[in-house]
Amino acid sequence: MTGAERRRRAVWGKIRAVRCEDIKEWCMRRLPILEWGPVYDWKENLVPDMVSGMMLAIQQVTQGLAFAALSSVHPVFGLYGSFFPVIIYAIFGMGRHVATGTFALTSLISANAVERLVPSTGTNFTANNNSGILGLSEFEMQRIGVAAAVSFLGGIIQVVMFMLQLGHATFLLTEPVISAMTTGAATHVVTSQVKYLLGMKMPYISGPLGFFHIYAYIFENIRSVQLEALLLSLLSIVVLVLVKELNEKFQRNIKIVLPIDLVLIIATSIACCYADMEYVYGLEVVGHIPQGLPPPKLPPMNVLSEIVTEAFGVALVGYVASLALAQSSAKRFNYTVDDNQELLAHGLSNVIPSFFFCIPSAAAMGRTALLYSTGARTQVACLISCALVLVVIYVIGAVLYWLPMCVLASIIIVGLKGMLMQFRDLKKYWNMDKIDWSIWVTTYMFTICFAANVGLLYGVVCTIVIVIFRFPRAKTLNLKNMEEVEYKYKTEDNCESLKQVKIVSVSNPLVFLNARKFHADLMKIIQKDSTSSQACEDVNKCEQNTLLCSFSNGGCHGESLQPRQSERRILILDCSGLNFFDYTGVSMLLQAGFLRHDRRSRKLPNDQEQQQHNDQHYTANEKICSKATFYLAFNRSAVGTDLIGCARFGSCNFSV
Repeated sequence: MTGAERRRRAVWGKIRAVRCEDIKEWCMRRLPILEWGPVYDWKENLVPDMVSGMMLAIQQVTQGLAFAALSSVHPVFGLYGSFFPVIIYAIFGMGRHVATGTFALTSLISANAVERLVPSTGTNFTANNNSGILGLSEFEMQRIGVAAAVSFLGGIIQVVMFMLQLGHATFLLTEPVISAMTTGAATHVVTSQVKYLLGMKMPYISGPLGFFHIYAYIFENIRSVQLEALLLSLLSIVVLVLVKELNEKFQRNIKIVLPIDLVLIIATSIACCYADMEYVYGLEVVGHIPQGLPPPKLPPMNVLSEIVTEAFGVALVGYVASLALAQSSAKRFNYTVDDNQELLAHGLSNVIPSFFFCIPSAAAMGRTALLYSTGARTQVACLISCALVLVVIYVIGAVLYWLPMCVLASIIIVGLKGMLMQFRDLKKYWNMDKIDWSIWVTTYMFTICFAANVGLLYGVVCTIVIVIFRFPRAKTLNLKNMEEVEYKYKTEDNCESLKQVKIVSVSNPLVFLNARKFHADLMKIIQKDSTSSQACEDVNKCEQNTLLCSFSNGGCHGESLQPRQSERRILILDCSGLNFFDYTGVSMLLQAGFLRHDRRSRKLPNDQEQQQHNDQHYTANEKICSKATFYLAFNRSAVGTDLIGCARFGSCNFSV
């Protein structure tokens, strides 16, 4: 029997071995809607999902119009981008509170390809040439063709990454890198909207140092600023910021917040229509909005070779921003998200809608935060928003003809407030790790000077190089015998005596490369230790939120103990060999927690107790769930940091 025949028989053997249960399991894993859809609680979840869906639809419409203009295409294509990708992600995505759709960063990246391949010839959105599809001009159809091609190729790249199982490589994307990249990209978006805020006519400027060239052009032509557009922009920004702040302040007292974006769009459209601002003052308006959905059409394949750079930028930047939101919502609401499945979901959310003239899509921070605040439970809220967006496309779209572009620009800028506020992260990075602070600053500068994808690449490479140079400094720790360790703590009232103690040694840096691995190893020890008690249930429920995070380079040292439900069990995490750590590692240890200054500290088990007692200590208190609390103390007296903590689960305790 030849080798080819053996391989052929092996393949057929695997095919025949597939069972119906295997197919069902695969479908449940790749189509998450089949998992949560049949068990959807209509009585419990429908009302909050409907309220969230209505609020989300308003934001989807406003951001869709604005981000389409940011992509240099007709605003109506933003409405399509707020409809088709949302449905695809609801089927394939695992984030229950992730609101996908048009996204500022991916829109800005696709605009580079649109302006380069189909440069502006003085045609604006008010042109109404019925020679193209949907009653739009051929010029506008060429532009959306390029944007749809970017979405198509970017989605293909994400699907290929899913097939190669590259989702797990996201541990290379540390929090400082993502924060700096998104902040820099948001700064680019604000800069791109300045021309609309000022009512200026200016050419599209991009490329290296294009950020600075834009402001240089503005200052050189400052006399061409349109006063009416500037005043309307300032008024819109003030109203948006003021009302949004009031909504956040009184959010607990009111059930439904004021949809100021929608109110502003309606008010300015009516005012522009009756005052005839388009002709009297020369304000640029949205123009004709076609009604109905477009027929499917293949994106132009002849431009794919010319948009590879933008496609990779859309794939990487969109996925990184979306995954960060999905993981954040998963931690907040105690469920899991598969990184690779998210690649598939966002890839298909870009590929399939590209046949319907959609711009690149991703999850947005503002929309996801809206789902949090309005109490959304599942992706049903997003599906309800799709139904309302469809009503706008078929019925209300024509009313938006008189909407001023400067108002859309104001909505974009105010919507980026969350990303721009990430400048405040610099303080915590400086306090935690100066190197993380320097990575943030340099990544931001690279993003500003070049592009978001270049800044992201620089941040990843810089982080890896720094960790490689810092790892040799790590010291190896020899585990002490229990006789050498004083572990006498002041026990709480009505607490059982200590009977079981184990030590897990830490002998390598706490950094982004190995934090997840050690977290998994430590959780295995705790879960195995709790199998014979009620505490096991508490550990399993709190696994995603537990703060017993650290790292391993070769695993954990020590064996678990067989617990008794009435005993107090001690698991000591010996971090005296912790040579250095970065912000990502510490944030894994303090997931969803807050750091507060506290002069109180536990007794440290070493010979320099009196000296350490005089040093400053910091305590972090994190409520894991109703039956679990975690305490952590850092001693800052030496380069190697000693760590003592306690995790209390139900009737038993773990001290770490």
